[in-house]
Order: sequence, then C-alpha cells, then structure tokens
Amino acid sequence: MSSAYAAAGVDYAKIDPLKILAQQAAAATAGHLARHGLSEVAASRGESAYVVDCGEFYLASITECLGTKALVADAMRAVTGRTYYDLIAQDTLAMAINDLITVGATPVSVHAYWAAGGSDWFADAERARDLVAGWKAACDACRVAWGGGETPALAGVVAPGRIDLAASCVGLVRPKSRLTLGEKLTAGDAIVLLASSGIHANGLSLARRLAEALPQGYATDLGDGTLFGEALLAPTVLYSRVMEDLAAAGIVPHYCVNVTGHGWRKLMRHPGRFTYRLHTLPAVPPVLHFMQENLPLGEREAYGNLNMGAGFALYLPAEQAAAAVAVARAAGVAAWRAGAVEAGAKQVMIEPLSLVFGEDELHVRV
Repeated sequence: MSSAYAAAGVDYAKIDPLKILAQQAAAATAGHLARHGLSEVAASRGESAYVVDCGEFYLASITECLGTKALVADAMRAVTGRTYYDLIAQDTLAMAINDLITVGATPVSVHAYWAAGGSDWFADAERARDLVAGWKAACDACRVAWGGGETPALAGVVAPGRIDLAASCVGLVRPKSRLTLGEKLTAGDAIVLLASSGIHANGLSLARRLAEALPQGYATDLGDGTLFGEALLAPTVLYSRVMEDLAAAGIVPHYCVNVTGHGWRKLMRHPGRFTYRLHTLPAVPPVLHFMQENLPLGEREAYGNLNMGAGFALYLPAEQAAAAVAVARAAGVAAWRAGAVEAGAKQVMIEPLSLVFGEDELHVRV
C-alpha cells in the first residue's frame, strides 16, 4: 500500500518478512535463560521490548536506531550553520525509550552506538559537543544512567562524513503488576492518543525525497516562517514521564503502542482480534500536512506510514480515560480520548476519514 514510501527506499513488504524470520529463530534461544534461573515472558515476543522474568521483577530491553534523520541535520547545517545533533540525540534515545515503556518498564540505563564513516567525523568539536550534550539532556529528562557505548569508524560500511546513531536501553518492571503486554485488553477499553511533536524519526526517507524536489529544498518556508528542515528536526517526544506519572496515579494501561513505522496501522499491533474504532483525531502537525500536500500523499498512505499527530497510544479501562488524559496533559503532553476497542474483525477504523486498515496490512510479528 505504501507506494511512495517504497519509492523512497523503505518497503515494509520486503523488510517485515526478515523481522518475522528473526523472531522465529530468536524464540528458539529462550531456553538459554534457564542456566541463570531466569525465564522469558513469552508474550513479549513480537512486542516493542523483550521481557525476562527475574523473580522479584521483570527486566525489559530494546535496541533501536535513529534512521536517516541525521542526513537532514547535516543538510540543515549547510543552511543555518547549526549542527542540530543535540536534537537528533534525543530522537535516538526516544526510539529506544518509547519502545521500552510500552511494556510498563521504567528505563534504567542506556548505551550509545555511534558508527561513523571514518575517524574524521569525530574531529568536528562543535558537532561532537552537541551530540554529547543532547544525549545527556535526554538521559536526564528520562532519569536514566548513560552507561557507555561504542564509537566505531566504519569506512566502507558507513558513507564518508556520515554517522549511524543507535541506542540500547534496559528497564525494570517493578512491581511486576505494571507489566503491560495486552493480556487484559478487552472490548470496551478506551483508546487515548498522546500527541507527537512532528514527524518524530519515521518517514524521513519520504521527507528527504520531497526536499530534493522542492526548489528551496529544506530551506522552504512552511508559511509561518518555519523552514521545512527545521520542522523536520523537532525532536521526538519522550513519553516516559507520562508513563511514570500514570503508574504513580494507579493507572496501568492494558496495552500501549509506540506509533512509529507503519503509522496508524500500528494501532492493531496486539495479537488479538479486535476492532480499533477512532472517532477523534489530533491536529496534523504542519510539517506532516506540508508533506501530505506536496508529495502528494493520500489519507491512506499518510495515516498508514506517518504518525499524523499521534506518537503514542494507550488502551485502558474507559473509566480511567479522563484521568489518563489529565495526567498526560499535566506532564506537558497533549492527549485525547480518541476511540474505543471493540469485538470484531482485526482492523483500525478511522471514522472521520472513512478509512479502514485490515489485519493483512500489518505484518510485524509471528
């Protein structure tokens, strides 16, 4: 369905089968945990973070990468002189942390993986300082320890002058009652959406394709004085504070989804057969509206690949929806009660747009 995305170099129809193959092979290794008196939580297979039962608590872990957003930062430096690496450092951490918290984990520590196309990349002192400062600031915002990392110079693997940014994160689910893997998801649950700050870090291949076609490229004015490239570099929201505040308020969601690749199709990530009916949509961020209008992208392709204003989804008892919205807003993140879970075919129904995504349009788990 994502013809424009595939043309930009990202074809999930080709990528997802490898993910499923890897999940199948990985599941066969779970028995090795018994050597340490541990066991996996099998239901975490195919979720956004892997969970191990350590007895008194659960241990969750995840590795994620930034993707191609660094290319936008590099291009915008030529326009404004700013490196933007402090911003994309937060994006990199958000890719891991926002996945980790979907299972109810509190992030504890992170490690960095910064693989450059050669040693010269690290010699740019301003860029290096910005990357380190942004990484530390994001760690402080999420109250996680930065344990260390790896900074390889991979000439011949990574392009000269470029860097591949990634992060791994470990977290604790304690008490164990905070574990959120969807076993309690049921018809009648409310869907609460948390606002995104823009494109986040998914869909940048589409954005770069558009920039190449615009006469002013990333320097194109969106109409309000904001440059296209600057809007793309708005850092991804870190949702960990919302999740911690929900737990402090006694609210444990039945399921959570980090809305990244696959867009709103991701709302049916849960393995069960439910219909996810959306009746209220967040405002589309200006940068995503600009992309939709100028690529152009129809509603199906836009909502099927981009976050379109919703960066995270909570599924929780209907009677807790209003409180969850209030908690998120108090933490500085806009939120809406946007829909409900229903019994029925596995699908996402976006009523205001008369748009339906069926289960055959999402293949991210065995």
